[in-house]
Amino acid sequence: MPMTWNGSPFSEASLGFLQIPAWLGRNAIQLIKELGAVFLFFLRGLVLIFQYPFQIRKIIQQIYFIGVKSIFVILLVGIFTGMVLGLQGYYTLVKFGSEGVLGGMVALSIIRELGPVLTAIMIIGRAGSAMAAEIGIMRISEQIDALVTMDISPIRYLFSPRIVASVVSFPLLTALFDVIGIIGGYLSGVLLLGVNSGIYVSRMEGLVGMNDIVGGFYKALGFGLIVVTICCYQGFYVHTRREGFGAKGVSLATTSAVVISSVCVLITDYVMTSFLL
Repeated sequence: MPMTWNGSPFSEASLGFLQIPAWLGRNAIQLIKELGAVFLFFLRGLVLIFQYPFQIRKIIQQIYFIGVKSIFVILLVGIFTGMVLGLQGYYTLVKFGSEGVLGGMVALSIIRELGPVLTAIMIIGRAGSAMAAEIGIMRISEQIDALVTMDISPIRYLFSPRIVASVVSFPLLTALFDVIGIIGGYLSGVLLLGVNSGIYVSRMEGLVGMNDIVGGFYKALGFGLIVVTICCYQGFYVHTRREGFGAKGVSLATTSAVVISSVCVLITDYVMTSFLL
């Protein structure tokens, strides 16, 4: 016999279908709550940067960890990205007789998009995952609780120095990626494929403007704040995960940090590009 609601018959399939809006609503509310918690976490970390005494030593340590130790992977990815762009761009442009603009195409592609985005993704894989895992292990081993017991703000101690380090490291690494990527495009376009070096450089100078360079640095700053906030948040609140606790929780938090950070970088890149164009 069919079930009824307010005197009207409903089958079990109909009742199941009616659960979809409720499921969507619950998840939307949960997403909004999560975004609010992340934003408040970021604001607390940002405000505590300016609390005396300043943590200069820890900031330098994080700059070394996030920035200096990422230089090799940035150089490696940057040189081959530029070489691939030069190679693919040449064989595309030569069909239209426009191989002379290869330098401008490579430079604009790297400075506007590939430099900030690939730099952020490389740092997520190398440093972001390590941050989430380190803070997560501190949480499950009760080291963060020990900081609270000693009246030391764990957000100020663990998160605030990483904010400053990301603001310093991301733009510098992006600039390094841009330079080495353009050199890679020069190697493949001029030395391997025979494009005139003077035309390559002059077209690059003519097409690349200061707005393009500044826009790339704005993206790097935004990506740095997003990456460090998400990765630290995932590790800091690993104990609240419903999927698991302990080592499993840390592994899930690290995976979530990498995936969510990468997706947010791509979404933010689209939004910022829409405003900067």
